[in-house]
Order: sequence, then C-alpha cells, then structure tokens
Amino acid sequence: MPGIVFYDVALKEAGACRSPHTLKSRYALNFKGLEYTTKWLEYPEIEDAGKAIGGKPTRNKPDGTPLYTLPMIHDLNTGAVITDSFDIAVYLDKTYPAPEYPPLMPPNSGGFALIAAFDAAMGPLLAAAFPFAFPGTHALFNPPSANYFRKEREEKLGMKLEEYLPPPGSEYEKTQWAKVKASFGTIDGWMVAGGPENKFFGGQGPNYADFYVAAVVVWLSAVVSQDKWADMKTWHEGRWAKLLDNLKEYERT
Repeated sequence: MPGIVFYDVALKEAGACRSPHTLKSRYALNFKGLEYTTKWLEYPEIEDAGKAIGGKPTRNKPDGTPLYTLPMIHDLNTGAVITDSFDIAVYLDKTYPAPEYPPLMPPNSGGFALIAAFDAAMGPLLAAAFPFAFPGTHALFNPPSANYFRKEREEKLGMKLEEYLPPPGSEYEKTQWAKVKASFGTIDGWMVAGGPENKFFGGQGPNYADFYVAAVVVWLSAVVSQDKWADMKTWHEGRWAKLLDNLKEYERT
C-alpha cells in the first residue's frame, strides 16, 4: 500500500515529537501498525501545506480567518486528508478496522461516545499547566516556529511568555501547581474507575484516551522545569511515568 503522510511539527531536536497534539496521532498510527512517513513542518508552513493537499482548517483565528493546525494526515491509500487528532483517530478506526487492526475506540457500543466526552473534558483540565509549559514549549522550536509561537501566544495572553511563568517559590506558583496536580487527580480517578489495578483506561490494554494522556505527559516532561517533572513522576503512585513506560513502543518516530 502507498501508506500515509503524517505532518508533524519540526523541533530543534531533529526527529523528536513533543507536541501533545501530534503525538496523539503518532501513537495512534504506531498502535494500529500502519505504514507512514513523517513530513516535518515549521509553524509558518502549516497553512500552505494544508491548503496544498486539501486539508481543512480546525478553527478560526481571533480575526476570523481560518486556522490550519497539526496533526494532519494524507492517506495515499484513499486520498483522504484529515486534520485534528480526534478526527484522525475516528478515521483510522473506520478505514483500518478491527480485527485486522487494533481499535483506538473501545469496542463496546458506547465506546465512541465515552472517548468523545473524554476528549472534550480534557482541554479545560490541562489549562492549569499552561503557565508552566508555554515558556518551555517555545524553547523547543527552531526560529521560524519559535517566533510564530511567541507572537501568537503573547497576543492572546497580553504578556510576555517569561511573565506567564509563575515566579519560582511564589505563593502563586504553589497554588497553580496544586491545580495541575488536582487536574491529574481527576484523570487518575477516571482511569481507576473500572478497577484500581488498571494500567490503562481500557483496563489492561490501551485506547485513544491513554494515548491522549501520554502525549500530554511527554510534552510536560519536556517543557516544565526538572523539579516539576520529578514531582509529577511521584503523583498517584507513579502512574504517569509508568504510563509512558507502558506505551514507549508506540512513541517511535
């Protein structure tokens, strides 16, 4: 088969995937065992690349113009171009179904609805980590993407990225970091709802929800300070570091 072209964000560390958005889809492709090649893009290249292959914008910019984002796949087997990590997961399950390919959505009748609800609920929970994560994220990029990221984020925030980072040792830092831990506590509660021994949301085997959380944890491990990451690894009986270990084989680029 011709395979799939997967569009990911280029970083200073060549061949590394640290975006929580694109890593969700990379996990999904690797989990399903699909052949794909990666095309690495700087942020300013994304819009032209999407338009060139017929990709759809995922939302609008503040000025109302279309915003093109990654991840994006171009399936050369079908001609389909899909953007947004959740839509990519749905497409992959429909196009490359079980039993030949392992499912990303739980196989029960309500699995899709559960994952859709999970996907919607995760965004607000993760916002607490942004002050700790955005400055370090900027540091990952090559100059074209770094400049784009800084301009876009600072216009939204109304402040410099450096000002957004909570001052070390401040009361605000302690309070905000406690909110991050509380968010992961909520996620931990979802994971163990089916049984405290669960390694994954699906029990003993992973699904899209696990890849979503793991992608976020990989991102945070790369962009927060070393002491914050060391603290995270102790949370909830070490669940988040263990999750990365359990999914390491699907992280490959």
